[in-house]
Amino acid sequence: MSALNVTLIQTDLAWHDPEANRRRLQERFAALAGKTDLVVLPEMFTTGFTMAPESVAESANGPTVSWMREQAAALGAVITGSIATQDGDDYYNRLVWMRPDGTHETYDKRHLFRMAHEQDHYRAGSQRRVVELKGWKILPLVCYDLRFPVWSRNRSDDGYDVLLYVANWPERRRYPWQTLIKARAIENLSYCIAVNRVGKDGTGVNYTGDSAAIDYLGQPMTPPSEQEFVATVTLDKTALDGFRAKFPAHLDADDFHLIGLEP
Repeated sequence: MSALNVTLIQTDLAWHDPEANRRRLQERFAALAGKTDLVVLPEMFTTGFTMAPESVAESANGPTVSWMREQAAALGAVITGSIATQDGDDYYNRLVWMRPDGTHETYDKRHLFRMAHEQDHYRAGSQRRVVELKGWKILPLVCYDLRFPVWSRNRSDDGYDVLLYVANWPERRRYPWQTLIKARAIENLSYCIAVNRVGKDGTGVNYTGDSAAIDYLGQPMTPPSEQEFVATVTLDKTALDGFRAKFPAHLDADDFHLIGLEP
């Protein structure tokens, strides 16, 4: 299908309080039923960006995954965002891609934020995952992944139409966030959906949002905001394919293969 309706939810997050965050988000979902195809939530949307997974991480099929399954069915839309997750003996910053039919896929954050010692608390993922929705191919990634263009590169073997980032990206680094989401869209000839949080977390870090939908030319489709908001944008596959046909820069891209990762 040519059109894809994507809803960005930029919100404050209650620190280490999954129930409160689920309740707050569910209130925002009420007006979306039948009006969107994909709802995008921030990184670690149940807890905030926490380095205490021992206290708050959920199991791989815990209460938030069950809640996402119920909400996706009620909305008739995919819901995605990341959760602090325990799987076996390890913890992951795990993005969940929950479909309305109750099936789901996951992506574990590859690049762990060294400056917060995320790598000391979580295990890094080892696999990219391109998912499909209504004929669109989408690459979901998490926060710090944004800084690594090779990992985000639109490749011929697992290409995509939409690049998606969920984040807890702080105010003090908002300029790189604003710049890189545009750069990733331009260099990959794709739409870019980037959803961040607002407010202050339990460690005193401030977040100013700047969530955005960016088109394949690097142009914002949503106005900048430091406030909570819910916004739905319509992506146009015909326009994207037409631009790629007229400006096929991807045909001149360097060929490469990532090594040391699971196939």
